[in-house]
Order: sequence, then structure tokens, then C-alpha cells
Amino acid sequence: MTIFEVIVLGIIQGATEFLPISSDGHLVLLPTFFNMPTPDLAMVGILHLGTLLAMSIYFWCDIWQIATAMLQGLRQKEQLGTADARLGWLIAVGSIPAVVVGLFLKDWLESMFASPAIGAFFLLVTAVLLVIGEKMQTGGKRPFELGWGEVFFIGLLQASALLPGVSRSGSTIAGGRMRGLDRPTATRFAFLLGFPAIFGAGMLSLVEVLAEETSYGLDIYLVGFLTAAAVGYFCIHFLLNWVRSHTLYPFAIYCVLLGGGYLLYTAVVA
Repeated sequence: MTIFEVIVLGIIQGATEFLPISSDGHLVLLPTFFNMPTPDLAMVGILHLGTLLAMSIYFWCDIWQIATAMLQGLRQKEQLGTADARLGWLIAVGSIPAVVVGLFLKDWLESMFASPAIGAFFLLVTAVLLVIGEKMQTGGKRPFELGWGEVFFIGLLQASALLPGVSRSGSTIAGGRMRGLDRPTATRFAFLLGFPAIFGAGMLSLVEVLAEETSYGLDIYLVGFLTAAAVGYFCIHFLLNWVRSHTLYPFAIYCVLLGGGYLLYTAVVA
């Protein structure tokens, strides 16, 4: 893989991790379209780590407030004493499904990445989730007001994004909308909920890279990491501003065009 190719992959990852159009789906499909080498799972993880850096910088104040509130609650034996502390524990509970699914179905999930057609199909699933989310009649509920069962349900939708083509941000935004959050609030909560999952995936891949159990050199991974971080930061800011006055339908249409277009193309060529 060349420097140019990994920069392209970093741009794809940085944009599609936060825009509700599935980063993994693009990392599976676009190399096929442009005759680029398919990135190994370590590369996918390092690119996710780049977007994690973008999240860490953008949401630094939120993360710090939540973490300190949780620690203070533990010291005072009032774990749910404040809104920030409760939100932190809700994020922890909502992260459980992705952790469990990722650990127990790791090999099966990895096999899904070998088939671009599967990624294309699940892009259509993402489109359906976005439309369902937009159809929900939501109120003014705030994230810390969610129930444990509600946040676990949103976590299950996030876990579905371990499949290539299912957007993590799209599925969790839709889940938040289904549970009474308005669009901007659901979007912000989706980013915060994704932090532990992206952190875990990125750390596992970093271990593989440092152990030299990978396909490329460290310089290739570093370029991809930095590119994904820079583009990711911009796209977080873009989406948070977009959802204040726009729907997610354009992203659903894009997923249909990309996923459906690929399936139609392969059917004609075959």
C-alpha cells in the first residue's frame, strides 16, 4: 500500500466514521471500485484510532466532566449522584453489547469483511435505520434521563455496526431517536457512546502493530492515523451543525445509491 492510498483510506475513515454512512462499509467497497488493496484489520483499527483522537480532542470537556463525576461518585458512594455521573454509567452499560459481540463473534465478523457484497447490503440496512429514526416522534429527553433498558437497546444497535456497512453513528442516532432524543441530542450522545467501543478496537489493533503482526510498515499506519484524525475532527463539527436544521435523509439516499449501485453493478457484470 502506497502513501497516497493510505491517505485516501484515512480520508474515507475520517469522514465516514462520523457521518452516518458506515466507515467499514466504505473501507470494504471503495478499494474494490478503485482497484486498491483492501486494508487489513490492523489498518482498519489504526484508522479508527485516528478518529478516536479526533473525538478525544473535540469532546475533551465532556469526557473530562463525565470521568471526574464518575470517580467522585465512586469515592462518595453516590454513583448516580449527578447527571454527568449517571450519563457515564449509561455509556458504560450501552457499550456492553458491542464488547460482548466483538469478543465472542470476532472470527465470524472478520469473515464478513471479505465480501464487498455484504458491505453493500448492510449499507441498505443503514439507510433503513436512518429513515426509521427520522420517522420517530421525539421529545425533549436528555441522555442522562434514559433508562437502563433504553440505553442497552441503543447499545445493541451500536453492536450491529460491527458488521461492515452498518453505520455506528447512524444506528445509534436512530436508536436515540427511537428512545425520545431529538436529532442534535441523539447525535451528540451517539458520539459519546461510541468512544469506549472505538477506543477498545483501536487499542487492540495498536497492540498488533507494535507486535509487528501486520502487513504494512509503521510509517504507513502513522499516515493513515493522522489523516483520519484530521478529517474526523472536521466531520464531527460538520455533522453536529448539520443536524440542528437538517434531516438525515440525504445520508440514507447516499447509502442506497452506494450499496444498491454496487449490488446492481455486480449483478450486471456477473
